[in-house]
Amino acid sequence: MPIKLPSDLPAFDVLTREGVMVMAEEHAARQDIRPLRIGLLNLMPKKIQTENQFCRLIGATPLQIELSLIRMTEHQAKNTAAEHMENFYRPFSDVADSGEKFDGLIITGAPIEHLPFEEVTYWDELTQVFDWTQTHVQSTFGVCWGGMAMINHFHGVQKHLLDAKAFGAVRHQNLAPASPYLRGFSDDMVIPVSRWTEIHRDEVIAAGLPILIDSTETGPCLIEDPSHRALYIFNHLEYDSGTLKEEYDRDIESGTPINVPANYYPNDNPALPPQNRWRSHAHLLYGNWINEIYQSTPFELSSIGTAR
Repeated sequence: MPIKLPSDLPAFDVLTREGVMVMAEEHAARQDIRPLRIGLLNLMPKKIQTENQFCRLIGATPLQIELSLIRMTEHQAKNTAAEHMENFYRPFSDVADSGEKFDGLIITGAPIEHLPFEEVTYWDELTQVFDWTQTHVQSTFGVCWGGMAMINHFHGVQKHLLDAKAFGAVRHQNLAPASPYLRGFSDDMVIPVSRWTEIHRDEVIAAGLPILIDSTETGPCLIEDPSHRALYIFNHLEYDSGTLKEEYDRDIESGTPINVPANYYPNDNPALPPQNRWRSHAHLLYGNWINEIYQSTPFELSSIGTAR
């Protein structure tokens, strides 16, 4: 089944060319089924690129998905056209005031790792989002900084600044092969990492949260939070093949000190095109997440959040 998108959203044409099943809203309305409602709270500066990445993954499952794009109410995007934001995004305040509910919500990362959480301009509203998920969302997926912010809010787990950026295609270990979220996963895998902060393993364990995927190089990657119906991933399985390259080239061009992303280019040579070695695990993880939502969410959206 397809993902339902506005036909003029850039992701519609991108995914169509890639062979991902997409369906315009007018066609989806003819099907007598309830699609899963998934929200994307997009905090990344390159909104369209991030939309494409997550739509590609959640649109590859057998279920019909209805995607809603959400933004922080007062924060103004600087890297995406105002027309795009006006046409496709709703401010969180409107979503909250409407009382509507979602089967799933993805909260992306944001390039503000160096700031203490409380100094982020939209922190107060974001904590309202976190609390709102407990009554209005069946399952929430916090990604990179978004995941670090959620685990801090709900459990007090801190993010810690690194001396050097964790950057590259890093080997990870599957610590929970019986987890439904890791169904089909290899014992180890490569996952893109791009961050200046980390979460400490001992603090996660002290909070009583299970670590599903870990790395000896960059620490915990995927954590389950059953009591808040959430997953936190601190790395970027959603990245395209060239996303780390774009970040590396950007820093080189601006003169920002940066190492070649480790284990990413063949022979670590930036002159060679990088190879994607994480695509299959990306589809597995988000497909498993969608499946778990489908298995657990009530048929009546109004029932979400009313029972634990």
